[in-house]
Amino acid sequence: MLLPMWLCTRELCVFSFYTLGVMSGAAEEVATGAEVVDLLVAMCRAALESPRKSIIFEPYPSVVDPNDPKTLAFNPKKKNYERLQKALDSVMSIREMTQGSYLEIKKQMDKLDPLAHPLLQWIISSNRSHIVKLPLSRQLKFMHTSHQFLLLSSPPAKEARFRTAKKLYGSTFAFHGSHIENWHSVLRNGLVNASYTKLQLHGAAYGKGIYLSPISSISFGYSGRNEDQLCVIMLFYSLNHVTSVSCLQSRPIQSRFLQSRNLNCIALCEVITSKDLQKHGNIWVCPVSDHVCTRFFFVYEDGQVGDANINTQEPKVQKEIMRVIGTQIYSS
Repeated sequence: MLLPMWLCTRELCVFSFYTLGVMSGAAEEVATGAEVVDLLVAMCRAALESPRKSIIFEPYPSVVDPNDPKTLAFNPKKKNYERLQKALDSVMSIREMTQGSYLEIKKQMDKLDPLAHPLLQWIISSNRSHIVKLPLSRQLKFMHTSHQFLLLSSPPAKEARFRTAKKLYGSTFAFHGSHIENWHSVLRNGLVNASYTKLQLHGAAYGKGIYLSPISSISFGYSGRNEDQLCVIMLFYSLNHVTSVSCLQSRPIQSRFLQSRNLNCIALCEVITSKDLQKHGNIWVCPVSDHVCTRFFFVYEDGQVGDANINTQEPKVQKEIMRVIGTQIYSS
């Protein structure tokens, strides 16, 4: 299980962090949270490969040079996206990382690129969200994907303010759709109101705020770039850099790990039902960031999406959500 790690990104803190060996066991979480690490790597890759990377790839890594502990190999003040891409390409498959000793795996990564392992450490440690892969018994069946995660992306202070507001106004659930390239930042900076900022991608027809919907099909519409792709490149981050090309066909049997680079994702959020929540039919706008907290995250491969007719306001759907939540969120 990967727990949230609240890190200082100033250079002095970064050097102290690595020099003191704080990270010595963090990447060993791969053994028990491999699917989560797989997701974190996919999010990082999507943001780095985006045409908007200069805007959305935030934060940029602060990684100490393994050959010179007084120098940053990756420095937010001197961004080098090409070198970062090279190191990420050398990050081996998370599927392989569940086999053999971690030291042996690290040794093999170092042979590919001396910055691959430090970058993987950063991807894991810079995650500020609490993410847990849900077992089949605790998944929402109507979402039609095996890639389901509990996702708490709000800092403790925001979560506390949310709970205070919930006691006053109550809450409900709604979907939030955003392309996977945006989630690298969300997991580290939280879900924010991006309306009328450089982060905005789809416009703000109903004013400033975080856009949500009780209807899954509406949020699914915001979960991808809507590119017309005949084929997708399926990348396995293996030691041999094995790649294959697969035309879009019927969905294959889903494996434990993400096999495709063509990913759609959608979050199920809890939102405060105060007068601030503006409802324009099935499009909801919440101008108060503290009133929206992510609860679940669903990932789909090769352009597939879940049931388009899910309505979070239906009693049977709410009952199923509460069954899955149980005490997971409020005891985390």
